[in-house]
Amino acid sequence: MGLAWWERIPAATALLTLATTVLAVACLAVPAPYAVRLPGPTVDTLGTSGDTPLITIEDEETFPSDGELRLTSVSVMGGPGYPVGAAQVLRGWWDDRITVVPRESVFPPDRTREEVDQQSQAQMVSSQENATIAALTALDYEVPVTLVIAEAVAGGPSEGVVEADDVITSVTIGSGDSVPVKDLADLTDLLKETDAGTEVTLGVLRDGEAQDLSILTAARDDGESGSVIGVLIDPEFDFPVQVDIEISNIGGSSAGTMFALGIMELLTEGDATGGHVIAGTGTMDASGQVGPIGGIVQKMNGSIRDGAEYFLAPASNCAEVVGNVPNGLQVIKIETLDQAWKAVQAIGEGTAADLPTCE
Repeated sequence: MGLAWWERIPAATALLTLATTVLAVACLAVPAPYAVRLPGPTVDTLGTSGDTPLITIEDEETFPSDGELRLTSVSVMGGPGYPVGAAQVLRGWWDDRITVVPRESVFPPDRTREEVDQQSQAQMVSSQENATIAALTALDYEVPVTLVIAEAVAGGPSEGVVEADDVITSVTIGSGDSVPVKDLADLTDLLKETDAGTEVTLGVLRDGEAQDLSILTAARDDGESGSVIGVLIDPEFDFPVQVDIEISNIGGSSAGTMFALGIMELLTEGDATGGHVIAGTGTMDASGQVGPIGGIVQKMNGSIRDGAEYFLAPASNCAEVVGNVPNGLQVIKIETLDQAWKAVQAIGEGTAADLPTCE
């Protein structure tokens, strides 16, 4: 009787095969220097967080909607406290819904997981405030702002001139007329038209008393035209309507656009969505500008998974959108809150086919 097949394998070959198998299994378990981005949860800004409405607006009539405006998120594996193994990285390279990136691009090596999470939560709070300002302004509410100086930039033109808690009220360029400053846009627009090295007079209130401060402007760090005065401003807003946003387990600034749209839908009579499920993403500044975000491929896939028919994408992310749109999802590019609101209205009216795309 001949030998069984396993008896015919030389001992050295068998040992080599076993060692290779053990090594391969070990490599799959070893933490890899990558972060893996997967589609995260989506949340309807017109819905609830637990038993609490996600957006609550006090002392103002709100209107129900049959549709959904879903903010999107990305789940990230990897980084301090949550390492990924080679198997997860290999899956990410194989699955086009998942993105594998160097770990340090998501989690800086000098930051702990707790510090990253704290920053993410701070960004979420800021995005909610900006979304509220932009939405109320778009609906013609007045949102007064006080420009409070937090501090002067070290080594900048205002160091030793301004003090913390000074309130900016006006700017005089050279020997020109004093120009009232009502908001941050007024200040930045004036400085964009002012050459570096120009003497300006900053009108402030210090402890309730008016003072004029002379400052020599400096060049912008980004190389753009205009100048800066080197102050950090902590604006204080007087909201005419109290808007509360309740959300947990999601951080970052990319939900701003969908928060703003949710506020506008609640405060606008009728149902702009027309009963459709609309998802989207994008940072939102107080002036209504939509900014770029990360993980848009994952956000589109999370949207289609959760029933979205349409997706609002920042125009600045279009390069990542092209070629990665899931079947059944219409992606609409937006640059401003006004464009995003008009897109929602067009979807509700059944005219979404004519909206701009990233293609």
